[in-house]
Amino acid sequence: MARVDTDRVHVLGVRHHGPGSARAVRAALEEIGPDAVLIEGPPEADGLTGLVGELEPPVSLLAYVPDAPARAAYWPFASFSPEWVALRYAAEHGTEVRFCDLPAAHTLAEGDAAGAGGPEGPDTPGRGDAPEEDEASAAARRSRVDPLGVLAEAAGYDDPERWWDDVVEQRGAAGADAPSPFPAIAEAMAAVRAELAPEPEDEREARREAHMRKVLRATMRAGYARIAVVCGAWHAPALLDHPRVADDNALLRGLPKVKAAATWIPWTHGRLAAASGYRAGVRSPGWYHHLFTAPDRPVERWLAEAAERLRAEDQPVSSAHVIEAVRLSDSLAALRGRPLPGLDELAEATSAVLCEGSELRADLVHRSMVIGERLGTVPEATPMVPLQRDLVAQQRRLRLKPEAVERDLDLDLREERVRQRSVLLHRLRLIGVDWGTPRGDAPRSRGTFRESWTLRWTPELDIALIEAARWGTDVASAAGARALDLTRGADLPRLTRITEQCLLADLPDAIGDVLAALAAGAAEDTDIEHLMAALPPLARSARYGDVRRLDSEALRRVAEQLLARVCAGLGPALSGLGDDAAGRMVRGVDDVHAAAVLLGGVAEREWADALAGVAGREDIPGRVGGRAHRILYDAGRLADTELAARLAKATSRAVPPERAAAWIEGFLSGSGLLLVHDTALLSLIDRWLTGLGEQAFTEVLPLLRRTFGAFPAAERRSIGERARGLGRGRSTAEATPDDIDTARAAPAVATVATLLGLPEKALARTGH
Repeated sequence: MARVDTDRVHVLGVRHHGPGSARAVRAALEEIGPDAVLIEGPPEADGLTGLVGELEPPVSLLAYVPDAPARAAYWPFASFSPEWVALRYAAEHGTEVRFCDLPAAHTLAEGDAAGAGGPEGPDTPGRGDAPEEDEASAAARRSRVDPLGVLAEAAGYDDPERWWDDVVEQRGAAGADAPSPFPAIAEAMAAVRAELAPEPEDEREARREAHMRKVLRATMRAGYARIAVVCGAWHAPALLDHPRVADDNALLRGLPKVKAAATWIPWTHGRLAAASGYRAGVRSPGWYHHLFTAPDRPVERWLAEAAERLRAEDQPVSSAHVIEAVRLSDSLAALRGRPLPGLDELAEATSAVLCEGSELRADLVHRSMVIGERLGTVPEATPMVPLQRDLVAQQRRLRLKPEAVERDLDLDLREERVRQRSVLLHRLRLIGVDWGTPRGDAPRSRGTFRESWTLRWTPELDIALIEAARWGTDVASAAGARALDLTRGADLPRLTRITEQCLLADLPDAIGDVLAALAAGAAEDTDIEHLMAALPPLARSARYGDVRRLDSEALRRVAEQLLARVCAGLGPALSGLGDDAAGRMVRGVDDVHAAAVLLGGVAEREWADALAGVAGREDIPGRVGGRAHRILYDAGRLADTELAARLAKATSRAVPPERAAAWIEGFLSGSGLLLVHDTALLSLIDRWLTGLGEQAFTEVLPLLRRTFGAFPAAERRSIGERARGLGRGRSTAEATPDDIDTARAAPAVATVATLLGLPEKALARTGH
């Protein structure tokens, strides 16, 4: 081993994403004044360092294979990341800066866990599908992933960042002449590595360190006098003591390689959190960002922000609360032997003082501050595929800013700019970029001109955009090409959904080809369930023509032809169905009926005629027969007397009890209000039920429970009250004063008397 000249080469071993590390690196760089800075990261990004001054963290370097963008690796940076501080220092001082980690071209070719797809950090060795570890191997891996955590644990700390603050940050605050902590860190890491020497060396880590040494040697040969290397603390000893050059070259010889590209992308604090699965993640990005950016009094400023958030929620929090919370956090830190209050002390002070003991309130506020979700930004000069640039331009034009937190967006499609927002979101969904998710539970106004979305931008969407670039250079052409590709091999229901997507996404150039594929599929498909499933999206699409400014006549013609085929094949399709198939058919009948109502006119009448033709048949399942009668009755095609006669026939003694129960289930499915308002129908069902024998009642009870259990509680209660009135020989509307609970009614009577300005006794004399 040959030791490097430590007067010329300064190795700064850090813990990734720590404000203590970041401050220590800044102080060390100011003291060293390097003319070259090497940073752990992919060398493919060397040409991107000139953009650092225009970036707003959190951001990430993204390396990917252009022909297979899903094979990607990330190197994220926050404002409190030591590597980011080094990059900013180099940008501000015009210092040469290079990345020295193993090239992404090799990492992505290996396809291991750290290089393919996941948001892995620059110092998180991947293990792929390695076999289960023993205890010693697991300890060795943990040491490589978070070596400072090992030292913190040995010192009795449960939080590595708190240990770093106490040991490094406080030491640095002792004075301007305080020695740099990095020689001691390198010495400690050498001791940790020596303890693990019997363990087999991680081959990938050995290659990474060999390439770091290779870049360091090349930088030294280039004549730089003061070189600073910022790397994970684990690697510091390996960069100070060099093996033979031939040994490093042997490690790097013959590595697999692919073509790789690199760019900057926005990142989020949430993806820096350990809870996201990021192996170099931190527990509290928001707290670390606050520690690094607060100019002074970080504890006071943190609690003041917590108070401000509570006031925004209409909670009574005063300045006195903040003062007492600061005192409590200081006292807790002193009792625990800590130089400064940490996140635990602040959480307890927030709960006990600001929230007056309410853990729930404190947890909601504190949790949002701990993550401190924010989304970084990158400049327009950042390398992007044309599809990304087109999306950025449209986001700016439509004033749709990508944000890391969820937000709701309600759109009125009658406004042109708003309609274009909807079109953009639907086009992105078509190419697999789910920036917006339709809110199906949002309240809907009448008509088809309202949409509700939930928007949230995540870093993965940048990868999805790069993947989608193969479909086109702008969002519209990419969505159209993707729609046409989806039609290949799609079944009929899928084709109709694609048609609907094309209309929502305003793709007139693609809709013609999609409709042609749909017409061909409808002509060839003889499966009645496929035809029934395909019709509703097509009928909905026919309604968008006026709002989305597309000609819907072609859609209506295809939908009407599809409905005609459903009507013709309905009868044969209903014979001999089992219970599960009958359930699917009932849902299909409901969906087709909704579609027929949307189409209206002749189409709706033909569908009603088809239902009327099969409703009375005895060879169709009871659930389907009951449902057909309910639809016909609601549509006014069955008079009250005719319905009563058919219901009496369906529940007569000649009909098996299980078929009668299935008929009732189909008739009542979805709503029980009909029985609340139609006493005659309720009486028929009541007489049938009370006339069943014990065994027959036991057999039909599960079916009836399934039917009535699906009704809302209020409907079940109203039906019960009506049935109780029938049991007494009268409906609840005919109840006598003797049936009224006067004690329970007394408060209501008193309230009504007060509202009317009447004495309570006078109101009671009226009999009301």
